[in-house]
Amino acid sequence: FGWVVEMRAYCIASAQVGVQYDLYPEMALQPPWDTSFRIKGKDAYMIHYTYGDDFDDDGRFTPGKVGSWHFDKRDYMGQAPGKIKPPPRGANVVVHRLIEMINTAIDEIPNWGI
Repeated sequence: FGWVVEMRAYCIASAQVGVQYDLYPEMALQPPWDTSFRIKGKDAYMIHYTYGDDFDDDGRFTPGKVGSWHFDKRDYMGQAPGKIKPPPRGANVVVHRLIEMINTAIDEIPNWGI
């Protein structure tokens, strides 16, 4: 998993030299696991797209199983995605917003995918 090596290396190195951190759980949402825009009563600051998103036709999250609706950034390692079909109606609001934001970026970035 070469794409996570630098994150793990940083974590290990910072722990070895005693770096201290202030943690803010509301700093970043991680869909599909976070299902609202608030964490512990506070508004989240951003969406951190980490995990693949899989839902069945009714919008039920299907962890560990590719759903009938599927989006994962790892599927596009060698190419830019085209417009992404919206998630099913029952999928959580954070996933809906993430896909909306990605599609807006695709529309607005000149020469997207070239």
